[in-house]
Amino acid sequence: MPEGKPEFLTVRELAAFLRVKERKVYALAASGEIPCSRATGKLIFPRAAVEAWVSRHSSGEQGSMRPVERPLVFVGSHDPLLDWALRESRSGLASFFDGSLDGLARLKAGQAVAAGLHVYEPKAERWNIEHVEDALAGEPVVVLEWAWRERGFIVAAGNPKRIAGFRSLPGHRYMPRQAEAGSQVLFEALLEKERIDVRQIEVVAPAARSESDVAVAVAENKADTGFGLGCVARQFRLGFVPLLRERYDIVVFRRAYFDAGFQTFIEFCRSPAFRTKAGELGGYDLGGLGRVHFNGP
Repeated sequence: MPEGKPEFLTVRELAAFLRVKERKVYALAASGEIPCSRATGKLIFPRAAVEAWVSRHSSGEQGSMRPVERPLVFVGSHDPLLDWALRESRSGLASFFDGSLDGLARLKAGQAVAAGLHVYEPKAERWNIEHVEDALAGEPVVVLEWAWRERGFIVAAGNPKRIAGFRSLPGHRYMPRQAEAGSQVLFEALLEKERIDVRQIEVVAPAARSESDVAVAVAENKADTGFGLGCVARQFRLGFVPLLRERYDIVVFRRAYFDAGFQTFIEFCRSPAFRTKAGELGGYDLGGLGRVHFNGP
């Protein structure tokens, strides 16, 4: 931090910085619209996060202190059950799925209110949290568990290539995902762990941009295998080699969580119809649905 600029601001200092009344600062903090902390028993505001917040929300007018109105769009990683629930719940939330990392970038840019993620973090052997902290530092977001999902290799019916795991990949055609996809991040981490040189694998191009596209490539014999979901393999009546379980989370802006559309969606996810659909698709563990794994400032 440059000399003369404290790392944290008090309510009075922030009011002076923003040129508003102190009561306005308290209101912004109470609504979760501005990054703050109560770690000391008093409200303090990280200067770097505040400056980033001002940069996103300010247009030079006093009225710019109102939060940006983000579109009611759900982004991030494609999940068949979640995609179905968004439509079936009639929540009014639109969706655009183009990968976990793409979803985080769109949240940061103010282009959506929520995103689905399943990004493996090998150093901590956990899912999603470090990426949320890095991409949305100081933002009032919450990470909710959606489901644990079954992931492995999608193969042709009967598994004629006898693919059993990562060490079976050399010499076979593999359908990758785009770089922003959580499954591709996980695949590359596991490939490195197994010490397999990707040059030994015949990687098909272009990359698949959804879970379903992986299955279509195998079904049409454009690839021998792809790293996909068990439920998608079953949908396409293909073979599946289960390898692990992954945690799929939803990161949502706290304010948007309480909006009518998102609440309609969440309530539907607690319904018998939703549980029935999850059972029909298979490969989901919903035991922790709604559990909070991260709660931003």
